[in-house]
Amino acid sequence: MLLYEEEFLSDLQFSKNYSYNTLSAYKRDLNYYKEFCNHSHKKIKEFYIFLDKKKLSIRTQARVISCLRSYFKFLQQKGETCFEMNHLKLPKPSHKLPKVLQIKDFQALWKVCEEKNVSMSLRNQLVLSFLYGLGCRVSELIALNVKDVNQMEAWISVLGKGNKQRHLPLSKNLSQFLGVYLEKSRPYLGNPEKNCLFFNNRGNRPSRIDIWRWLKNWSLKAGLNDIKNPHSFRHGCATELLDKGANLRSIQKLLGHSNLQTTQIYTSVSTKKLKSAVEKYHPLSKIKNKNYIFETTK
Repeated sequence: MLLYEEEFLSDLQFSKNYSYNTLSAYKRDLNYYKEFCNHSHKKIKEFYIFLDKKKLSIRTQARVISCLRSYFKFLQQKGETCFEMNHLKLPKPSHKLPKVLQIKDFQALWKVCEEKNVSMSLRNQLVLSFLYGLGCRVSELIALNVKDVNQMEAWISVLGKGNKQRHLPLSKNLSQFLGVYLEKSRPYLGNPEKNCLFFNNRGNRPSRIDIWRWLKNWSLKAGLNDIKNPHSFRHGCATELLDKGANLRSIQKLLGHSNLQTTQIYTSVSTKKLKSAVEKYHPLSKIKNKNYIFETTK
């Protein structure tokens, strides 16, 4: 156990309101440092070599270093002397373009995720639609509840990073599709009295692993070159909107980014304008209803 480790993590949780996933990442990062210290390394500069041997990406290394700097600052507030602070510099992350889901790959996944159970098919396609059509993070997707849906005004509320809530507008197609799912499919996938919007195959709220496993299976079934991860849908959503001329501020609002680019400050726009941008520019809004929605179950 590191000095004041539990107090540091508690401060992140209760004072800074960090999410469970962020706290888990900080714990992993601190474990790297503990392992480094247990190997009797004396110079903090050797920590970079240690991380390289772990084959961590530059971006992950930067996150680990950032965590340690926060930890050492916390120790200084406790009156501890931390010479390590002077030697910990963030490595410059590479500026590789993120992997973006192409519309043709989305269409391929859409077809292969069909199952004999029509209710499951509807759920699968709605999951894909939320990831690509709304740019949801996987953590936001699995946390959705029925009460988050406003069918009358066609929007859904998600809880993003830092417990920031935002309303995502539903295109006409997606709103209708969601309505069919709620009425015809969801009651047959799990206990309708439960709060969760989606159910996994066992009738429980899906986990991150469930979503990743589904995407892996569908990617392999579709014969795609690589396994599609949830974040590639998010990048694909933003890229499609940008390519079709959507306002950058609208995309910031949609994805819940404080900064879409490092030099740009987040600016909010009205939900009405955001809905108009998604309806006008996103390719899913152009698909005819009869091709977009499965036949309902009898």
